[in-house]
Amino acid sequence: MLNVLLITADQWRGDCLSAMGHPVVKTPHIDALASAGTLFRRHYTQAAPCAPARACLYTGLYQMTNRVCRNGTPLDRRHDNIALAMRRSGYLPTLFGYTDTGADPRDLAPGDPALFTYEGILPGMTVRAELLENLRPWLSWLRGRGTAVSTEAPFDIFLPADGAADPPGDAPARHGRDDSMTAYLTDEFVRWLDEPREGPFFAHLSWLRPHPPFIATAPYHTMFASEAGADFVCALDLDSERAQHPYLDYWLGNQKKSHYRYGAQGPATDWSVTDAHRLRQAYWGLIAEVDDQLGRLVAALKLAGAWDNTLIVFTTDHGEMMGDHHLFGKGGYFEQSYHIPLIVRDPRRPAGHGGTVDAFTEAIDIVPTILEAAGAPLPNQLDGRSLLPFLDGAPPADWRRAAHWEFDFREVASGTAQAGLGLPADACNLSVLRQERYKYVHFGGLPPLLFDLQEDPRELRNLADEADYRDIRLACAEELLAWRARHLDRALTHIELTANGPVQA
Repeated sequence: MLNVLLITADQWRGDCLSAMGHPVVKTPHIDALASAGTLFRRHYTQAAPCAPARACLYTGLYQMTNRVCRNGTPLDRRHDNIALAMRRSGYLPTLFGYTDTGADPRDLAPGDPALFTYEGILPGMTVRAELLENLRPWLSWLRGRGTAVSTEAPFDIFLPADGAADPPGDAPARHGRDDSMTAYLTDEFVRWLDEPREGPFFAHLSWLRPHPPFIATAPYHTMFASEAGADFVCALDLDSERAQHPYLDYWLGNQKKSHYRYGAQGPATDWSVTDAHRLRQAYWGLIAEVDDQLGRLVAALKLAGAWDNTLIVFTTDHGEMMGDHHLFGKGGYFEQSYHIPLIVRDPRRPAGHGGTVDAFTEAIDIVPTILEAAGAPLPNQLDGRSLLPFLDGAPPADWRRAAHWEFDFREVASGTAQAGLGLPADACNLSVLRQERYKYVHFGGLPPLLFDLQEDPRELRNLADEADYRDIRLACAEELLAWRARHLDRALTHIELTANGPVQA
């Protein structure tokens, strides 16, 4: 049986790999993994933020079916997932990090602690090293290594060494490169890998970085020049950006600095271009740090004799705007939030080693890919399809010709979005059809958007109301509707009860 290692590095833009031709970021270890496996150049997540994205990744179902809309939306217990499926095939799914899975409240007593957090653990996972928002295991590990961590204000660990949180400067984090959260989880995995075990393993290593707070350790904090690379993709000014769409206007007006830089206060739109460059510099540095830790991980696999018997999937949950369109974080409809990295290495499939794939692939394809590679049965309700044919050099002729994603921006607890946009909760959503040339965004309660990516790759000109594009808009809307019809919940639709008993297609 094959070992399986699923790696996610949180909030990683799809263009931020040197293997993808990024003009500044250098990721030599990830590039080496791509050379030893297959790089999927147009891979997309299905939702944002973390919990919805991971629900799609772990179930192989679109958001329209798994219905995890926001961080804190429970994952319905009826849905199968990668951990449960691998358990049925004899694996012990082992987690290093987190999965952000909201527990189904119908299974819990009123006072159960799982009801008070969105950071639950995916059913079927065994936790070896946990890393949640409270960061307690990492902070304890830091103290054990001699790093001073305040008991009263433990999150001050995210302040820069000079204490100046805002405006963003070039000071590094207070802890060293070997003491980071990424190093901690890597250490725990490497230690576990060296332990004796019976049979193959299935491990999920869920690194938090390059997720904010955007503060990197030395030497990564200034590894890349702050103003290097391309200019930010955005309209000429903030007012012009806001004018594109009511939702974008709302989003820009509700971004807080504290979401991205610990200790900063006020709206993120107050940051200058220079500030945005500093944040991008830190983001790139966090990517470089993860890249080095991946190098450690690969070396450990080789030392343990597991490199040639381990399927490795490297990806993320969603992307990061990082100053483009005057935005930070993830969400909405822009490419930067949904185009993400994917590398798959199957040691038994040398035809795919060093290859690249330009077909549209999606996060929902990960579950069927892993299950097929491990020889496990594939549930027939999956929305995704196995990527193994691409690794064999035989892509299916009927492969999808567009990418799709959804974003639900309701705020159940606060009602902020509903009040700000004048919409009921169930109208606070959007669906995207991203074709080769055109990109169509359909809202549940707001006007649509249409972009010509050939003529307007920066997505600055909305064509939805232009007469010359009405036929294209209609065709995109019809295709999006047909996509939804094909992928609605199919858990029982392939079964028919007959006089001879149930028949399954």
